[in-house]
Amino acid sequence: MMQLGFIDAQFVSFLVAITLLSISPGVDTLLVIRNTARGGVRDGIATSIAICCGLFVHATISALGISLILLQSAWAFHMLKLVGAAYLIWLGISSLLAARRGTPLPVQGVMKSGSPVPFWQPIKEGLLSNVLNPKTVVFYMAFLPQFISPTDPALLKSLWLAGVHFVIANIWQISVVLMVGGASKWLASARFAQTLNAATGVVLVVFGVRLALEQRPV
Repeated sequence: MMQLGFIDAQFVSFLVAITLLSISPGVDTLLVIRNTARGGVRDGIATSIAICCGLFVHATISALGISLILLQSAWAFHMLKLVGAAYLIWLGISSLLAARRGTPLPVQGVMKSGSPVPFWQPIKEGLLSNVLNPKTVVFYMAFLPQFISPTDPALLKSLWLAGVHFVIANIWQISVVLMVGGASKWLASARFAQTLNAATGVVLVVFGVRLALEQRPV
């Protein structure tokens, strides 16, 4: 029942932020859409699960880095949180700029029939796309420490948070898989992508500023 101890006062904030981040347009969503269009629902779901499995790799790497910083000093951990807060603000501004551009998801462009591919291919593509993306591990190094205290077991807490992210991201991405055929016009609308980017941007900027103002040496 270790997980129950990890549902603390910060968990709701984490849940809101990670949900918005999961549904914001990005590389993962585009890959799921492309593979669904290419190989159908089976390939789309396999891609989604494989992508989200990569989150545990990044959580482990992040936890090892956090643990090393904690061994140095509480001040260093505090500085890591401040840098993370600044990074979240930057991500939020980037999302707001993307919303201003109003670029839609290229759903209609990928809705073409193609030759069947082996079942392992979408799994490989999804896993490698996530694991080899340096932006994900940088994000985890910036994001997860905001919800980890010096008294928490860094690895277990990181894996627990990654597990929550895994569930939320899969719910969203598999929903996209099921919508690609019947709701492609809605997914491809500029307003849809604009709304998601704007909502994510606002939350990240507010979240980052609040974290930066609240940080105190531990």
